[in-house]
Parts: sequence; structure tokens; C-alpha cells
Amino acid sequence: MERDERPPSGGGGGGGSAGLLEPPAALPPPPRNGFCQDELAELDPGTISVPDDRAEQRTCLICGDRATGLHYGIISCEGCKGFFKRSICNKRVYRCSRDKNCVMSRKQRNRCQYCRLLKCLQMGMNRKAIREDGMPGGRNKSIGPVQISEEEIERIMSGQEFEEEANHWSNHGDSDHSSPGNRASESNQPSPGSTLSSRSVELNGFMAFREQYMGMSVPPHYQYIPHLFSYSGHSPLLPPQARSLDPQSYSLIHQLVSAEDLEPLGTPMLIEDGYAVTQAELFALLCRLADELLFRQIAWIKKLPFFCELSIKDYTCLLSSTWQELILLSSLTVYSKQIFGELADVTAKYSPSDEELHRFSDEGMEVIERLIYLYHKFHQLKVSNEEYACMKAINFLNQDIRGLTSASQLEQLNKRYWYICQDFTEYKYTHQPNRFPDLMMCLPEIRYIAGKMVNVPLEQLPLLFKVVLHSCKTSVGKE
Repeated sequence: MERDERPPSGGGGGGGSAGLLEPPAALPPPPRNGFCQDELAELDPGTISVPDDRAEQRTCLICGDRATGLHYGIISCEGCKGFFKRSICNKRVYRCSRDKNCVMSRKQRNRCQYCRLLKCLQMGMNRKAIREDGMPGGRNKSIGPVQISEEEIERIMSGQEFEEEANHWSNHGDSDHSSPGNRASESNQPSPGSTLSSRSVELNGFMAFREQYMGMSVPPHYQYIPHLFSYSGHSPLLPPQARSLDPQSYSLIHQLVSAEDLEPLGTPMLIEDGYAVTQAELFALLCRLADELLFRQIAWIKKLPFFCELSIKDYTCLLSSTWQELILLSSLTVYSKQIFGELADVTAKYSPSDEELHRFSDEGMEVIERLIYLYHKFHQLKVSNEEYACMKAINFLNQDIRGLTSASQLEQLNKRYWYICQDFTEYKYTHQPNRFPDLMMCLPEIRYIAGKMVNVPLEQLPLLFKVVLHSCKTSVGKE
């Protein structure tokens, strides 16, 4: 959906005539390729809506903001509903830097996630009303508020209950995640829900986040805890053995890599010292980068070794559904030096206003958290060009996308490159037996993040990129 909105210019007014190479005279309209999506909040169909005239008179029992309905058993706002759902679905464990009695209000609810979740539980929000698959809609719409003991609340807040659930599934669940024949996911890849279910990441307070990225000297608040990327529940792996790469696999991988444009991005990302980048300039730069990256994906499709095997209609359908994922994957791999180097230098010259910081959405915070985690995972893996080309093809060949005319053929192509990637990885990285599952488990996370980013309001994208790039560049610099 096209949007005509433009983010207000603000924060860091930028005196002087020098600045971004080819600086925009004015903020351009959002590109027509779908980079900018409708920012209307997604409402869960499983919640019970309060009529407008009554909703205006009701306030959220957690933060006092205007309530939008009965969510998970109690009257609450959209923000607290979403926060509670993410916290429970993703099994998050928070920490309070004060006395676990922080004030909850519309303006202060983001300052301490620990106390916000604690109040949700104390007021009776029912975690068992959340669907286990993480999809919209309550699991049981008739369930009202629940009262649980202080001991049970403590078990949830400390993560003890989540650990016991993880141990249960580790002992009783299906451990085969390495084959496209596994129906754990309809797309023959591990599902986004399984990727995120056992991760616990601490993002302690929006004010701490604000202080950190405004230049204050405070300790970092991101703690990365290994989760499902460790395969402790799997059966013992066989010792590595010498092997050769199938000639056909080598040939197809070579064709995939040849289809890629691995040259540095041409969009100018250089600024002169002392120039303050405005929000409008940074947003315009992000649009240019998105346009260039999208153009490269279109050129890539025409060079694919299987280009003649599918119809133009199917290629159009696949590209329109996966282009954001392809751009994100390429930004985290083959173009990461420019994105997390040159672009990070540009965002460092942009200073958001207090209003931008206070209005930053919960959904944007979740995207930040997940992007930083994913960056560290890719940085750890050091994905090769061959692996990147295979991952990109596997992600693109998604037979579950609606409107396709040859889904079965797509499935066969997906399996072909899945096995080729597995063959190459096991041959090239003999002493990393978990490498291929690690790579494949990154794909549903990329899909999830790309889907979430389109719901982040346009005017919040410059701040989102500033925080992500700053955090990633700083953390890598300390290694």
C-alpha cells in the first residue's frame, strides 16, 4: 500500500552547506515498491472489542491509557496487550534496576519491562489465553482474569517456569530439524515460533535505552543468551569424516554465486565532519538504499539457473512477498561492511529529539532487539558467499505464498537447493556439524523481522536504524 506520509524533519538541524553526498532537496515520497507500508496497528481477532463509546470511558488496568477491549482476561490498551503477549510467547526474563515497584503510566510504562509484566500478572492477565503458536487471536475467548499465587508469579518472572517447559520439550519433542521432509514447518524450514520460543533477551527500560544512545555513559542493556541454536536435545552426531563435494552441487552453487551482484553498493553514504544529519535526510538515504537493493534483487532473478523453469507471474508473486527478506539477508551478509560501517557513520550524525524517543513504539523495540540478536548470530557464523547464495534461493523459493501457479515445482526447487546447501556446508565446514541447522534456523527469524518492520511507523525508521547500527558496531568493536 502506498503512503503519502513524510517524517517531520527534526533533531540535529545540521548547519552548513556540506553534508550527505547528493543531499536531497526535500524528502521524496516513499518508493512505490512497498518499502513503506500501512502503519495501522494490527488488532488480534481473538480479543473482545469494547464499543467505541464505552472504550472512551475505560482505561487500561496496567498503565491507565485508553483501553481498546478485553485482552487476555482484563481491560487493557493495545500496547500492554502486545507487550504481555510478546513477553509470554518469547519467554522473556526482565530485570528491574530499582525496587520492583516502578510507576506504571502511559508515559512511563516503557521504562521498566519487569514491573510492567509483573503488574500484568498481578492484575490478572491470563497467559494461558495466548495461543501457543503466537498467531493473533486468543486461545479461549471466554476465559476472564485469573488470580495466581505470589510463588507462581515469581516463577514466571525469574524464568524458572520457562526453563521447565523447555526441558520438557527437549526430553519429549521431535529433534529432527535437519531435513526438508520434516513437517514441523509447512515451508520445509523451522517455524518462526520454534526459533523464538526459548530465547530470553533482556532489554531493561526505555529510559536506559534513551540515555545510552544519546551519548550518556551507561552500561549496555542487551544480554545475548544462547537458545535453540545449541542442539543439546539432539541425538549425538557422528564424528566428521573426509568427503568430497558432488560435482553437480558445485556447479549449481557456482551458478548461484555468479547471479549475485557482490560489488559494493553505489548509494553515497559519506558525510563531512561536523555535519548534523536531519531525520528527513536519513530517511531519504534509507529509501535510496532500499531502492538500490531491490533493483539488485530484480536483476538477480533474471540470472538464476532455474529462471526458465517458472513463469513470470510466479516470479512476480515471489518477489513481491519476499523482497524485504532478501534485502535484510543481503544487508546482514554480503553488504554488512557498508551497512554496519558507512551507514552507521551516517546515523551517528543524526540526533533524535526527545519527542521521537518518547513516541517510539513497542513494536519498534522488538524489531531492534531481534535485529541486534540476528546480527550477532551472522557475525558469529561468518556466512560465506556460497552459503548466502543458497540461503537466499531457499528463502525465495517459498511454495506457501498465495497466488502461485506451480507450488509443487517450487517445492522441488526448494528441496534441491536445501540439499545442495547442506552438501556444501558439511563438505566445507567438517568440524562444524551444527552449522547447516544454524544457517537454516536464521531464515524464519529473518521472515519474522521483515514482517514486523513494515508495521513500524515511517518516522521511527531513522531512530530504529541508528540504535541497531550503533549497538552492533559498538559491540563488535569491543571484541
